[in-house]
Amino acid sequence: MTLLIDDENRVRTLTLNRPEALNAFNEALYDATAQALLDAADDPNVAVVLLTGSGRGFSAGTDLTEMQARITDPNFTEGKYGFRGLVEALARFPKPFICAVNGVGLGIGATILGYADLAFMSSTARLKCPFTSLGVAPEAASSYLLPRLIGRQNAAWMLLSSEWIDAQEALRMGLVWRVCTPEELLPEARRHAEIIAAQPISSLMAVKHTMMEPIRPGIAAATERENAHFAELMGAQANAAALSEFSNRQR
Repeated sequence: MTLLIDDENRVRTLTLNRPEALNAFNEALYDATAQALLDAADDPNVAVVLLTGSGRGFSAGTDLTEMQARITDPNFTEGKYGFRGLVEALARFPKPFICAVNGVGLGIGATILGYADLAFMSSTARLKCPFTSLGVAPEAASSYLLPRLIGRQNAAWMLLSSEWIDAQEALRMGLVWRVCTPEELLPEARRHAEIIAAQPISSLMAVKHTMMEPIRPGIAAATERENAHFAELMGAQANAAALSEFSNRQR
């Protein structure tokens, strides 16, 4: 199972479960996570969704082997939802969404925090937006959400530099709400999730709607801009060279 699902006290915990690949998203995991969010949105017994990862990774982002196959393999099969379907499910998710970053988070493993209502991070975890090092554009409306969340200059550094951000820096920026020891991360995230989940779901959804509705047009517009740049840059010289270097390192 690429995604583990557990329900307790009206909190649905989704655990990304490709530990051998640091929970990198392949098409199957994109589909499973998007479907899980859609199901949780419609489930009257789910008040809060908590997302974390198994093993030592939160998520290493898009599986670069599949990214290369998308470019080079004419028989590459896209999933039902894929990356874009997951981003759409996140943008529309009508209930509180909490992330517990247990390990490395790259790409969507970092930009997904733009959709989190609360984010907890292990003191040993690190985050990176590697888009410029891969010769591509930002993703998941991060060009819009990150400046709103952490300020323009912090967002510019994350998106332009392709450098690692450690937990204390993420906390200082406001990218995460709490930093915890590795042992306390999930218990602390669950404790806060259950406090929220004890409230009436109708009220939680009203709060989420009033917070998110004003920015949804901005998310949609940013996603469209990013997708256009991504389509232009993916497979171009800088991206092809980066993926070739990655492929050579895997041999």
